[in-house]
Amino acid sequence: QVQLAESGGGFVQPGGSLRLSCATSARTVSSYAAAWFRSVPGKEREFLAAISRSGENRGYGDSVKGRFTISRSDAKNTVSLQMNSLKPDDVGIYYCAAKLTYNAGRIYLGPSEYDYWGQGTQVTVSS
Repeated sequence: QVQLAESGGGFVQPGGSLRLSCATSARTVSSYAAAWFRSVPGKEREFLAAISRSGENRGYGDSVKGRFTISRSDAKNTVSLQMNSLKPDDVGIYYCAAKLTYNAGRIYLGPSEYDYWGQGTQVTVSS
């Protein structure tokens, strides 16, 4: 069983930045593809960013493309999400997710494709 723990959420003004981190308990985190999703009451969980097991391939949702960057450090067992130019619409609970896969280069965009989830961290963007 892999455990994920997000951190780095908080309050920021529009135009500001936050960096979210997801610490994993996986002994071989390099065997997992990962992603970040956002949840807002009344809406479906939104895909934000994904990274392949190898780290070579990344994908982003349209609402965050050009503003958010996903990265991973297998040495530190972490997956991060750098968020810049934050907007009020970015408010929500941010979740990291991991999927055990043998495909080193594939990214996964759907929440149902992921096996493990963190508890989430709240991000609030307001002036």
